[in-house]
Amino acid sequence: MQIQGYFDLRFEAVKEAFAALFEDPQERGAALCVKVGGETVIDLWAGVMDKDGRQAWHSDTIANLFSCTKPFAAVVILQLVGEGKLDLDAPVARYWPEFAAAGKERISVRHLLCHQAGLPALHQMLPAEALYDWQTMTSALAAEEPWWPLGEGHGYAPITYGWLVGELIRRVEGRGPGESIAARIARPLGLDFHVGLADSEFDRVAHIARGKGNLGDAAAQRLLRVMMSEPAAMSTRSFTNPPSIMTSTNKPEWRRMQQPAANGHGNARSLAGFYAGLLDGSLLESELLGEMTRQHSLGEDKTLLTRTRFGLGCMLDQADVANATYGIGPRAFGHPGAGGSSGFADPDRDLAFGFVTNNLGPFVLMDPRAQKLAQEIADCI
Repeated sequence: MQIQGYFDLRFEAVKEAFAALFEDPQERGAALCVKVGGETVIDLWAGVMDKDGRQAWHSDTIANLFSCTKPFAAVVILQLVGEGKLDLDAPVARYWPEFAAAGKERISVRHLLCHQAGLPALHQMLPAEALYDWQTMTSALAAEEPWWPLGEGHGYAPITYGWLVGELIRRVEGRGPGESIAARIARPLGLDFHVGLADSEFDRVAHIARGKGNLGDAAAQRLLRVMMSEPAAMSTRSFTNPPSIMTSTNKPEWRRMQQPAANGHGNARSLAGFYAGLLDGSLLESELLGEMTRQHSLGEDKTLLTRTRFGLGCMLDQADVANATYGIGPRAFGHPGAGGSSGFADPDRDLAFGFVTNNLGPFVLMDPRAQKLAQEIADCI
């Protein structure tokens, strides 16, 4: 496999580890970017981007990054907090009055960001086309009764996070959440990152495909068992209501919409650049970054059925949990995306990391491919 791009010679072992990914015949395409102290030390890509395996992954190839998108939305919220336009501990209903329905009047902005609001899914099934109707989804969530009482734990919101946080941004900013992310983060930092992709960019989007034959770790298998056997379970509904969630990745409608939980499109450079921007103070004042990366939720996740640890819109490292460590340092923070893409920062090393793949693995939290690359980087440093 021919590896394209650049690497600092100190990180030759990382380049070799990246090349080794492609020894798996199912591997399709991937990119890796690492910045240390704001300087790019690794910027690599390889493999194929199209469905049939004929088109090479290029320097400007972008892919759906799934939940790697969530911290971008959280940073917009925290910027609004810093500007005095939002209060983390104010009820969401102060900005979105309809949200107070069904006993949600005490749910705060903070609760949304750290997955404590009890809204990871909708109880009543919606039609597949509802996925693309912002008003339908936000109205349903405003009317929804929480799945558990406030204060009784947390449960990851894989997709509803995007409508909950996105509607808050829309109400305060008067524009779509993707437009806010572009104006506040992507354009100022020069990131090739989009939440709501223009049709003119479609030809450089990698086709996402799911790997076969790998059942994943115990956490993945536990979640899969529930999803296969309990259609009305909260965990199942969080990924399958509307039923189009799991089958929309490569569709034009999915690429176009502004869903800041799961449909950001970008490359490894955009992830590393985002986290470098957090580390150098370009995006948030240190006090707000401290709030984002402070532990808010820890323990058994009611949705993912494994232990998770969250700050505000980001997943914090659990060094002692094999499927929940970024693999580089105990203070690392960031977010994995479904199937393997990952972005994070390690403040102790002033390191920003981005890994993007179009071959979806079966893991619930961290993908072993990204973990292995991160461990190689730590060894090199």
